[in-house]
Amino acid sequence: MSQLDADARTVEARHDLAHVPLAPPSRTSGVLEVFRRRYLLRLLVRREIRARYAGTAFGLLWSYINPFTRFLTFYAVFGLLLGRGLGIQNFAIHLFAGMVLVTYFTESVTAGTRSLLSNKGVIAKMAMPREMFPVASMLVSLWHAVPQLIILVLACVATGLFGGGPIWVPDAVGMGAALLGFLLIMIYGTAFGLMFSCVNVIFRDFQRIVQTFINMVPFTAPMMYPYWISYDRFPRFWHELYLANPVAEAVQLIQRGFWYPTCDGPCAMMPNPNGDGSTIPAPEFADHLYTRGFIMLAVGVLMLLLGQYVFARLEKSIPERL
Repeated sequence: MSQLDADARTVEARHDLAHVPLAPPSRTSGVLEVFRRRYLLRLLVRREIRARYAGTAFGLLWSYINPFTRFLTFYAVFGLLLGRGLGIQNFAIHLFAGMVLVTYFTESVTAGTRSLLSNKGVIAKMAMPREMFPVASMLVSLWHAVPQLIILVLACVATGLFGGGPIWVPDAVGMGAALLGFLLIMIYGTAFGLMFSCVNVIFRDFQRIVQTFINMVPFTAPMMYPYWISYDRFPRFWHELYLANPVAEAVQLIQRGFWYPTCDGPCAMMPNPNGDGSTIPAPEFADHLYTRGFIMLAVGVLMLLLGQYVFARLEKSIPERL
């Protein structure tokens, strides 16, 4: 046998797919398959980021302009006008730290809910894991949270340098708490995005229902008001139900990392129960904050599995509904 014939048979054997079992081209392994195709995921994230700022003069600079103006507004209204009345040191930092994660969560859920409908042209043309679209929406929202985080760090440093308080020095425990808060929002945002995106394809009004509840989220976390208000005024059952909110837990975790080190003495004061007009130190955070955070993390993983299950059950009807 000549070398040419041998090479031809080798090529023929290599392209013989008779022994390969047939499988649908769009078969996936869920969210894990999304991260196996990281290159495609990066393309989707870049495409969505560029589409958001297409045709603008400042481009990506808007990612810093918007949160900076938001921080100045919070500082003027809540820090200067209302901060002293609530007995919180550096109330603008307290508020903006919470807004970083609340904005990240609301954008993740809102964009994730619309992700399949927004990419119906791509879904119709390409065989790819459809879970990739809610995950990409979560990552785009995370990318937009980074400028807000940078502004938060600068505000903490400026508070120590020009506000008369201690110099802000991040500690390992606080940074670990903030990282845990971000992780909670990533997991819960992805879980809700997976579940809601499929339901939104079947029931188009669902995204408006989600938006209605999303508008309530900023008021369910202790950022516009101090934690001690819920601690002092809610009955025991309602207080524990309030703390079962993962957004409220995540907000307190990031406040532990950024707001708490800027305080000089007690961070929060509450009216004295004696009614003599004096104030006493108030609890800044819920008790067992870190334990609650890890419990929320475990529940979030279960929610992510539930989201994947719901998505797998409903995604078969997606092409015909789109």
